Amino acid sequence: MTGSSTSPVVESTPRAGLGPRAAAILVFASSAAVLVVEIVALRLLAPYLGLTLETSTLVIGIALTAIAFGSWLGGQIADQVDPRRLIGPSLGVSGAVVALTPAVLRSTAEWAPAVLLVIASLTILVPGALLSAVTPFVTKLRLTSLAETGTVVGRLSGIGTVGAIVGTVLTGFVLVSRLPVSGILLGLGALLVAGSAWVEWRTRGWTGAPALALVVAAGGLAATVAPGSCDVETKYHCARVVADPGGGNGRTLVLDGLRHSYVDLDDPTRLKFEYVRAVASVVDAAFPQGEPLVAHHLGGGGLTLPRYLAATRPGTRSLVSEIDGGVVRINHDHLGLRPEAGVDVRVEDGRLGLRRLDTGSRDLVVGDAFGGVSVPWHLTTAEAMSDVRRVLNHEGLYVANLIDHGGMDFARAEVATLGETFAHVALLGEPADIGLGPAAASKGGNLVVLASDRPVDLRAIQTALDARHTGWKIATGDDLASWTGAARLLTDDHAPVDQLLQPYSPQDGQ
Repeated sequence: MTGSSTSPVVESTPRAGLGPRAAAILVFASSAAVLVVEIVALRLLAPYLGLTLETSTLVIGIALTAIAFGSWLGGQIADQVDPRRLIGPSLGVSGAVVALTPAVLRSTAEWAPAVLLVIASLTILVPGALLSAVTPFVTKLRLTSLAETGTVVGRLSGIGTVGAIVGTVLTGFVLVSRLPVSGILLGLGALLVAGSAWVEWRTRGWTGAPALALVVAAGGLAATVAPGSCDVETKYHCARVVADPGGGNGRTLVLDGLRHSYVDLDDPTRLKFEYVRAVASVVDAAFPQGEPLVAHHLGGGGLTLPRYLAATRPGTRSLVSEIDGGVVRINHDHLGLRPEAGVDVRVEDGRLGLRRLDTGSRDLVVGDAFGGVSVPWHLTTAEAMSDVRRVLNHEGLYVANLIDHGGMDFARAEVATLGETFAHVALLGEPADIGLGPAAASKGGNLVVLASDRPVDLRAIQTALDARHTGWKIATGDDLASWTGAARLLTDDHAPVDQLLQPYSPQDGQ
């Protein structure tokens, strides 16, 4: 009929039990939960895979894959199945998987390490994909007209992004510093199952929440008996203090499965780890016997060196930059550190701690900071070493513990970097590891590098090394230059420390 018009078609979907507020809560909470799982997964895997750039990249990549896959598949399914039937199961099943994750991952790492990566991927992929599917499910339910598509999609997308931000900030700044990793995941699993029950009640849909609640409870029980539990979960580490099996009052501080420090509570001059004996040999030979020093330590661990200096050089003042406040508490609560020990520990990043020191204020700087088995990259660069040189006086000495294996690419790069900063550099280690023995015999492990702007009596250091039965030798001059080769300098602009490091054995002590 001429002049007539037809009204636009309005596609409607029943909203039964899911208003705008409920939709916002679901999208916000599910997006936040994905990020909580991602961040906590990094901490669960660190004891077994190391806290490296590769580990972080792997976890982030898996999480993003889960988000992309869940969003895509959720949208596809939402167009074919009533979304009201899908939200509850997505929340509930993801909650059950999250709650089981601590026990499953730790048990796998202990009894079936070959499949750890596969299991770890699934514990991130499954809940990540299910939770990411919630947004397209909710979006489908909230779309009632083509005229408001942009508004609904944009609003829910924004709410999801805010949820992800809150989940990230809440986990990184609050949860990890106050709760154990297993507690965070068990709590999150319980909340997700409770959310599933809430959705069931509102939509009168799926009714599997009671069964999944039992799974969460089982996950909690399993987490208490799973291997790999910590004495203390700090902000950065899974920490244990192990008594010396040979008797006596010795204690080993184990962080993320790696031995970091040995402390004899009765005798701070008893140095068990070979690299610590090497550092002590350097200090004993480089400075007059018994002379008090003003020292700065990058990294604390069990504070073995600061305790040694306090005992052998009365009056020594050691300032320690230790980023993990939990490790500091362990020293006070379990390793017998007393206020009168002459050791002042600041909970701070080592690079920032260096910047706060006055020029020429230190006789000695000791580098012994590690994230897993690698030195934090920003403490290896030419710029960082220039700051070390700035705080040392004209007689000052820098001594650092390095760990590398295989081709020693990181150690060579670090020695080359120090050679550009200081006038005198020497490297201590097993002869085969530092180019003074057959290359086929090289195993890798700990090396100690020393650097200064004044010559150091290397013969006296070798005598001290021999007296401590280390078997270590010293490379310097042409021998060291030949060993370093054409290694590229490490700078703030390019310091691929994690990529340069060679594979290592978890049994290697630091």
